[in-house]
Amino acid sequence: MISIHDKSDHQIQMVGLEILQKELGTDGLLRFLQQFERGTGDYTLSRQNTRTPDSVDSLVAEIMANRTGNH
Repeated sequence: MISIHDKSDHQIQMVGLEILQKELGTDGLLRFLQQFERGTGDYTLSRQNTRTPDSVDSLVAEIMANRTGNH
């Protein structure tokens, strides 16, 4: 086991990448890394700006329509 208490976040990241490369090979490491993307911006603010608030009545009506297939 590797002691992480005296390592910086960057050092831990580098050790982790080395282990993944050793275990998965270069192609496997690249496939693993492609599964993660950081994205940009502020998701919460963007969501608040693009979604109009629904009333409880409209949400209930939408749920009921979806349950009965009458959308």
